Amino acid sequence: MKTAIPRLLAVLAIALLANLASAQQDPASLKPNQTYGYGGGNVLTFRYGMNFDCIDQPTDDLNYNKIPADQDPGEMQTPICQVGTEPDVNPPGQHGKVTVTTEPLYVLVPMFSVDKDQNPNDAISCKHVVQGTICGVTLGKTLIKLFGAIPEGFKEKPLVYTQCPAPTDAPGTCTMHASRLDLGPVLAALGYIKPPTSNIFLPTPNHSHIVINMDEKIKSIWWQVRPVLVLDQNDWPNQGGTSGITSFADMQKAIKAKAAVEAPSNFFLFFSSYLH
Repeated sequence: MKTAIPRLLAVLAIALLANLASAQQDPASLKPNQTYGYGGGNVLTFRYGMNFDCIDQPTDDLNYNKIPADQDPGEMQTPICQVGTEPDVNPPGQHGKVTVTTEPLYVLVPMFSVDKDQNPNDAISCKHVVQGTICGVTLGKTLIKLFGAIPEGFKEKPLVYTQCPAPTDAPGTCTMHASRLDLGPVLAALGYIKPPTSNIFLPTPNHSHIVINMDEKIKSIWWQVRPVLVLDQNDWPNQGGTSGITSFADMQKAIKAKAAVEAPSNFFLFFSSYLH
């Protein structure tokens, strides 16, 4: 009996700690302008302080109409957030290599399919997307053709945990984020399609976030979004951050093993980060 009591207390203590950890990571505890992230193997909380920005420089032609942006008023009316494009200036106006002037936010996108999904109806629907975005059955058929199945990143109901969309956000959206991305440049760079002649807008995919260790706790700043396409389900992080890619080192290892692919973008977010 004497040995049973300490053992019972130990079990209760472990259960209490487990419940506490679960409560700390409970998505329901997030405020509307917050999401979770990972860094250094820890779960972080991001607090967004303003809307996103997608840089369009004067000589750019992000809408492919052969008119430079500084002579094309129409190009200024719709944010064109491109993956595979990198500006040489950031939102605060600092010129130079963005990887030097701006802290990176690595956005992990699950580009694998847990169930080898062949049902085009499982893709992110058209309910909440911006007009001109490929969605619904058309999106599903396109993804199956390109990747052989619908990746979890573009499912209405993914079979893996992701930090975005947050619990109160609709599929294809996330707080203070752009709700669609032009993936044409990166798909062409990876050899999936020919160089695009028009924008290929897809809904913002289901995703999670990684920051470098030194940025785990930092006041609100602008971050450059650097998408990382995760190709192996074994590398995908779980909700508690106890497995998968939960640090910059983990991510680099996956990229080196060709189990993930990093791409630049002209997409920036403004938020603070702190240990959860």
